[in-house]
Amino acid sequence: MSTARTWAVALTGVDGHLVEVEADFSTQTPEFKIIGLPDKALGEAVQRVWNACSNTGLVVPRRRLTVNLSPASLPKHGSGFDLGIAIATAAAGGVLPAEAIRSTVHVGELGLDGRLRPVPGVLPAVYAAARAGFRRVIVPHANAAEAALVPDIDIHAAASLAEVAALHGAEVDVPLVEPVELAGQEQADAENLDLADVIGQDEAVDALIVAAAGGHHLMLSGPPGAGKTMLARRLPGILPLLPSDEALEVAAIRSLAGEPVTRLDPVVPFVAPHHSASPAALVGGGTRVARPGAIVRAHRGVLLLDETPEFQRVALDALRQPLESGRIEVHRAGFTASYPARFQLVLAMNPCPCGNYGVRGAECTCPPIAIRRYASRLSGPLRDRIDIDLQVARVAASRATSGERSAVTSAVARERVVAARASAAERWRGSPWRVNGEVPGERLRTGALRLPAAVRAPLDRALERGQVTLRAYDRVLRIAWTLADLTGASSPGLDELGRALFLKKGLLA
Repeated sequence: MSTARTWAVALTGVDGHLVEVEADFSTQTPEFKIIGLPDKALGEAVQRVWNACSNTGLVVPRRRLTVNLSPASLPKHGSGFDLGIAIATAAAGGVLPAEAIRSTVHVGELGLDGRLRPVPGVLPAVYAAARAGFRRVIVPHANAAEAALVPDIDIHAAASLAEVAALHGAEVDVPLVEPVELAGQEQADAENLDLADVIGQDEAVDALIVAAAGGHHLMLSGPPGAGKTMLARRLPGILPLLPSDEALEVAAIRSLAGEPVTRLDPVVPFVAPHHSASPAALVGGGTRVARPGAIVRAHRGVLLLDETPEFQRVALDALRQPLESGRIEVHRAGFTASYPARFQLVLAMNPCPCGNYGVRGAECTCPPIAIRRYASRLSGPLRDRIDIDLQVARVAASRATSGERSAVTSAVARERVVAARASAAERWRGSPWRVNGEVPGERLRTGALRLPAAVRAPLDRALERGQVTLRAYDRVLRIAWTLADLTGASSPGLDELGRALFLKKGLLA
């Protein structure tokens, strides 16, 4: 008997860290101790590993066993270390060759009968192992399709601990067991939502295409039934499909959130949390294990906050930092988890609590103070970070019941969006930005891309009068460049700048 070593993966946010699992038997006093900053779920692995080994036929000595998870300063969470601990324990006890496990990464939770259960985060864990130079990873049977999404690595999916031990050369019987399957079902395909269904909202459809082409954040204001949610739900359908590297990024986040992942979905994610969501539900977090919130799950996609003023104000203000940086950090006493959070924000709100303020032919029953309080739930700094602020009116009954369909379909709109994004990508080639909505304002205000004074004049006047802030000034320039990309112009003119100013603040040049 000697010390045996194998490998597992600790996840902090979306980042995986390779952990060396060392097992060592010492004195005759029976004891099983895990050291190396384990959490409670990992501390309970003691009983799971003993029972699983016993029920599998991997008889280990009843002596003092110490399992060290290195580096010891890195917090370890969850039950995904069970398999690595069991394999290292069996090798230290002489049941299987210690040399066979030194270059293999093990990920999985053990049942008391020795079956392997699926765990969240397998995709980022396997990806971390591949980046660290490992070529073989053993995962539970239920996580096989998810792990196989990482290229150039040998994946072994096992249903039981006995199967893993036999793979490493142990002389044990491998019984036929029914593999543990994922509890959830594969995510349903996106609904077939087409822009052609939107009738009588030509201006809103144009604004939606501008938002998609430049990656701009959008706010839709109007009475109930005007089609705000209908429009927002069609935004993912006109966005370009994700390339493979970004689809892998999105799939890794879904895996961390505990959702089943069996394929790379090129369609951008669409997340619409309920207005009762807490700040932690939006941002993410947890007391012992950090879980991604709605902001993170919308990475590379669309985050819709319907009935925006009904959200807690502190939850809404939590959006401000990721809107600027494209990342979110969750700080807890024992760890800090960092997640990517580059999403397109869509806000939808009524003009007042009853929804009838300013609507022709409708009676608003809200007192003035209630209307002001309702609107003030969106702070000024958050409103300033919105690129397009659009008022949406109800469609006339005669047009709504005419049965007509819009000439602008999602397929046509996506072609325009893809072409506009290609123009922007060519302009920003060699920089970290791909769409106009990501470009820092100073790049557009100064240098070679600075617009002529005659073109900037309406925007400069609005800034001097205090009608726009400097941040809003920059966002108007971004929208103007997107409008130029959509029309095929080499740079924005007065028409594009005037339209951008109207989309941002409702101001006419």
